[in-house]
Amino acid sequence: MVATSVMLTFISYWRAAAIVLNDLGSSAFYVGGIAEQAIGKSAPWFILGVMLFAFAVRSVYVESCSMFTRGGVYRVVKEALGGTFAKLSVSALMFDYILTGPISGVAAGQYIAALINELFAFADLHGWIPSAMHAMFNGTPQLNENHAAAAFALMVTLYYWWENIKGIEESSDKALRVMQITTVMVVILLGWALYTIIHNGASLPPLPLPSNLKFSSEALGFLKGTDLAKSLGLLGIVIAFGHSILAMSGEESLAQVNRELASPKLRNLKRAALIIAIFSFVFTGIGSLLAVMIIPDSVRVPIYKDNLIAGMAMYMVGPHILKLLFRIFVVVVGFLILSGAINTSIIGSNGVLNRVSEDGVLTDWFRRPHKKYGTSYR
Repeated sequence: MVATSVMLTFISYWRAAAIVLNDLGSSAFYVGGIAEQAIGKSAPWFILGVMLFAFAVRSVYVESCSMFTRGGVYRVVKEALGGTFAKLSVSALMFDYILTGPISGVAAGQYIAALINELFAFADLHGWIPSAMHAMFNGTPQLNENHAAAAFALMVTLYYWWENIKGIEESSDKALRVMQITTVMVVILLGWALYTIIHNGASLPPLPLPSNLKFSSEALGFLKGTDLAKSLGLLGIVIAFGHSILAMSGEESLAQVNRELASPKLRNLKRAALIIAIFSFVFTGIGSLLAVMIIPDSVRVPIYKDNLIAGMAMYMVGPHILKLLFRIFVVVVGFLILSGAINTSIIGSNGVLNRVSEDGVLTDWFRRPHKKYGTSYR
């Protein structure tokens, strides 16, 4: 028997789904605000449409992984279109991972830094800040959110890098814990939101028709200053979908974790795909719809565009202290799941580089096993 790769550890379909959802599920926190700012109040319908479109994309991933040994983007594209297109596809995928990790990490850092500043302000309002800290900060203690976000992102990246050196069993376990905590938050969020709607009443967002689309000037790009988007209704619909497609960011990692799935591989891949489909549709799709229904128009996009889920928590029915505590919980979960997207990008890019190296495009240097853990640490 000839060993051509580093030691493999196989994971359950729950762990595989958790790895993908750490990236895919994190978009639920910000995609609603981004899409609504670009196309108006009809945005949730387009996000739901993207979630349905993701079912088809996911089916293609499952089929391609079952057709080609080792699966993954490189192998599939090489068999279908040749080596040149395979290299272009892998380059695009690696570019995506290199962007996803840092952006998600900094976004997570901004969430937690903003929460710390809010807690400082709350504590100062109630006289809980010592005078020594007041003197040190020349007023209410405040973090520089950008610097703090970068520091948090760096620390989380180093943490997940070390977890992945120890192996995918370690890193996938952290992803699973994050998704378990996120699931608790989603159940509370949906139940409380439905109770709020029943209690207060609410209307659905405007239907996704060309006449209901209100594009911002940035959303139209080179069509800015023209009426083409509205006069050609289909073009407007396509532009609206384009601004909502971020909702399925992270889908590409499913093909990369296929290699690590335990036997029976295809059945477990289908199970993981089903879990991803249900969770992302409910959290990202239904969550965005409920946010538009609950948060008032006057405050939704200007204030909560970066985190509609946290904004929704403040407009639920119930005691203010409970809403405040739940909002803190939501922000912490946002920090955890966005941080988990760093883990997903490391796992995904490691899988891509291994496959390309195995095919001789990159040198064997990339696959040298770690002396202690036997993993492809490079």
